[in-house]
Amino acid sequence: MLLNLKKYTKEFRYNINLSYPVIIGLLGHTMVQFVDNIMVGRLGTAELAAVSLGNSFFFLAMALGIGFSTAITPLVAETDGMKNITKGRNVFIHGLILCFFLGIFLSSSVLLSKPFLFQMGQPDEVVYLAFPYLKWVGISLIPLICFQGFKQFSEGLSYTRPAMYATLLGNIFNICLNYFLIFGYWIFPKMGVEGAALGTFFSRCLMLIFIMFYVRYNKRFIKHVENIKFNTPDWLLFKKIIRLGFPSAIQMFFEVLFFTVAIWLSGFLGKNPQAANQIALNLSSMTFMFAMGLGVTAMIRVGNQKGKKDYVALKRIAYSIFLLIFLFDIVFCLLFLLANEYLPWLYLDRNNPLQFTDINEVVTIASSLLIASAFFQISDGIQAVVLGALRGLQDVNIPAWITFFSYGIFGIPTSYYLAFHSDFGAFGIWIGLLSGLTSSAILLFFRFHYLTNKLILNSQNGAT
Repeated sequence: MLLNLKKYTKEFRYNINLSYPVIIGLLGHTMVQFVDNIMVGRLGTAELAAVSLGNSFFFLAMALGIGFSTAITPLVAETDGMKNITKGRNVFIHGLILCFFLGIFLSSSVLLSKPFLFQMGQPDEVVYLAFPYLKWVGISLIPLICFQGFKQFSEGLSYTRPAMYATLLGNIFNICLNYFLIFGYWIFPKMGVEGAALGTFFSRCLMLIFIMFYVRYNKRFIKHVENIKFNTPDWLLFKKIIRLGFPSAIQMFFEVLFFTVAIWLSGFLGKNPQAANQIALNLSSMTFMFAMGLGVTAMIRVGNQKGKKDYVALKRIAYSIFLLIFLFDIVFCLLFLLANEYLPWLYLDRNNPLQFTDINEVVTIASSLLIASAFFQISDGIQAVVLGALRGLQDVNIPAWITFFSYGIFGIPTSYYLAFHSDFGAFGIWIGLLSGLTSSAILLFFRFHYLTNKLILNSQNGAT
């Protein structure tokens, strides 16, 4: 039994070395929201709820952009396994062009959706604060999606550090700018919630500029970026990227919509449940970045083995990553259970006498939500990593339907029923989240198990 386990655990070191820059980079994205939430939370619970509402629109668009850009990584990883630099360069160029135009489209869509804020039955005080916030985070989609194009390309080459460096730099810049723009220090005006959005926009521009220069001048990429020419578009390659990227975008859209609906449902319950939901969601997002990072690792390594046509090693490597995220999420589950009453105070000012009642209600609700979050850490982590492995296999259509069923048909109705037709309230929303994520994790795992067994069997029959 120990020998059988060792064939998986021996991959842990390589998996961690490949994934930790991705995790740090993804945590950087979440830290932007974390810093925004902490600083804005000092202004009041309505301001914190406004950031939550504004981000609910932004995250839907971002999910489509990031989900689409993930098509670049497995395609580049496959060319890297084949040692075909020319093919990898072409994937990068065509993928980056698609990311640029998609960023413009998604940004325009978010800006055009702003009037819907007033028609969603959310608290008026929250809506008026969210309106200017949404403008700047919507515009920031353009540099963010372009950044993703460079990020997915470098990760496809198993070089995960550039995005980490760019994100860390962007975070430092964001924290400094937020401090001045939110509270109005030095020569800067006090802009409150809108100042947080401006800081986010400028930090994402800086991240894009950094990774552009890094990829252009670092020797690791020199063979892929030297003598780049784009005379005649390869429409078949555009079609391949879209065919792989579109279902991935839809899948990620369903997942983010699942959590976005939780934001809207909590808004119907009031500004305090919505603020509490934002706290629990932000903390859960930070631990989820470990799953996302290992999901990228699964996508890269499975894509490499697919290029080599070594399907036995492919399955073993993928299972080693599944085991690794399971162990991580056990730790996160225990952390949330032990610290659920203390973590919400990171976001709120306990010394604010004007909002004493509201703050205590938010903390009480958030503490209960973190208990539900503790138990869905495992399901959420496994489904994210298995999805990465399936993308490495370039299997995206069936997983998109699985996520649609798990979240849209099963999870969201459960959240709605328990929130409004039982005594659970906001806690019922998170029970629905747990049920949907568990369904997704189980179905996706069986999908991966079926596909890899089929590939191994076909390769063995071909060899004989």
